[in-house]
Amino acid sequence: MARIVIVGDVGGCAEQLERVVLPLADDPDTVVVQVGDLVDRGPDSSAVLRLVEERLPTGRWIQLLGNHEAQYLGGARFWRQELAVDDAARLTTWWLREWLRVAAAVRTADGEELLLCHAGLTVDTWRELGAPVTASTAAGLLNTRPEPLLWGYDGPLWAEAGSRLYPSWLDDIEALPFSQVHGHSTVVDFTTEGYVCEERIRARTTVDWAARHTMTRVSGGRFVGVDPKHGTSGAPRWAPLVLHDAHLIA
Repeated sequence: MARIVIVGDVGGCAEQLERVVLPLADDPDTVVVQVGDLVDRGPDSSAVLRLVEERLPTGRWIQLLGNHEAQYLGGARFWRQELAVDDAARLTTWWLREWLRVAAAVRTADGEELLLCHAGLTVDTWRELGAPVTASTAAGLLNTRPEPLLWGYDGPLWAEAGSRLYPSWLDDIEALPFSQVHGHSTVVDFTTEGYVCEERIRARTTVDWAARHTMTRVSGGRFVGVDPKHGTSGAPRWAPLVLHDAHLIA
C-alpha cells in the first residue's frame, strides 16, 4: 500500500507545482499520478517539464498524456503558442520511452477501482475499447495508444465533462463499470463558485471549493474532476487529490 497523489492540470504553472506537489512527491511512500496538460497557458512550461523529468526515472511519478502534450505527438495542433524546440523534443523522448502514458488505474483502500486519464471515457469510447469491465483493463487498452480513438475530440484526451462525458453515461442505459478521475475540464466555475452544467449533473455533484475538486455520482460509480483551472497565473488555493493506503493496479 502507498499514498497516491493525483495532480490535476498544471498548465505551465511551475510555482504551483513546486510549492504544493513536490514536497509530497519526494516522500518515498508516495506515488504521484499527474493527469496531463503540464504545459501551455501559464508562465513557465519549460520549468514544469524540467521538474517532472527529474522525477520520472524514479518510477514514483506516473505522467499521463493531456491534449496539450498530444499536439507534439501526433495530435492536431491547436494552441497558438508553440513550446520551445527542446521542450517539444523532451515530450517526444518521454513518449518513446513510455514515460508518458495514456491512463493508469488505482485501487483505493476500500476496494474501489479508479480509471485515471486526462478527460475521461465516454460511453462510446468505452465501447470502442471493447467495453472493459475493470479500470485496470481499460487502462491497459488505452496504453496501447489506440488510434484514431486517442486523438479524436470525443476521446480520452478531449471529452468535455459537463457537455459530453457525464451526459453520455446519464443518457445511456449502461451503469458506469468503474469510477473515473479526470482533469481537462470541470462542471463548475471555481472563481465564482458557481455551476456551469445542467441541473441533473449539479444535483449529483459535490464540490471541494478549497481543493478545487468535484465529485459527481452516476449509476455504478462516480467521476472525480481534479483540474484546478490555474489559468495564466495559478489558482490562489488548491490541492491534489490524496488517496491513503491505495495502490496502482495498472
